[in-house]
Amino acid sequence: MAFLRPNLVHDPAPFVRGGGLILRPPAASDYVAWATLRAASRAHLVPFEPQWAHDELTRAAYRQRLRRYQRDVKEDAGYAFFIFSEFDGELLGGMTLSNVRRGVTQAAALGYWIGLRHARKGHMRSALASLVPFAFGGLRLHRIEAACLPHNQASIRTLEGAAFRHEGLARNYLKINGTWQDHMLYALSEEDRAR
Repeated sequence: MAFLRPNLVHDPAPFVRGGGLILRPPAASDYVAWATLRAASRAHLVPFEPQWAHDELTRAAYRQRLRRYQRDVKEDAGYAFFIFSEFDGELLGGMTLSNVRRGVTQAAALGYWIGLRHARKGHMRSALASLVPFAFGGLRLHRIEAACLPHNQASIRTLEGAAFRHEGLARNYLKINGTWQDHMLYALSEEDRAR
């Protein structure tokens, strides 16, 4: 695994490479691949995500998403990545470190999605294994937090396989597909990685 740019906290476009994958910020040129993969994976993704807007997959909505991602990086509030196969450059999914908190906390929330045809092939586990060193090293975070639905066994296996520790249940925590739902809370700290 290699970080392709120095001083990542102030770099507007961090790239991470490892496990046969490249994680890089979304670009305008990724729109067609993103919209195609998300459309083909809609039934797979909708049960685990916030409710999709009526214009979710339009180019205008994608441009707005890119502007938000760029603003988050500039403000050190969040970092979005698309996950690509290093072998053929195909888009596989995405990851975000959002709600970055500094000061005494030094933490962020992890989110991720994988396209249906790429699910259950170990790609997300590999992407997470590459992202964690970037989060703790490049971004100088101390803690990464994640939440998943109690019935999302694939996500639970991904988090636990990456040494995230289960910390409890948050009732009615996030509004997923239009309904407030309970979530299992997981976290990984720098100390956890040292064990």
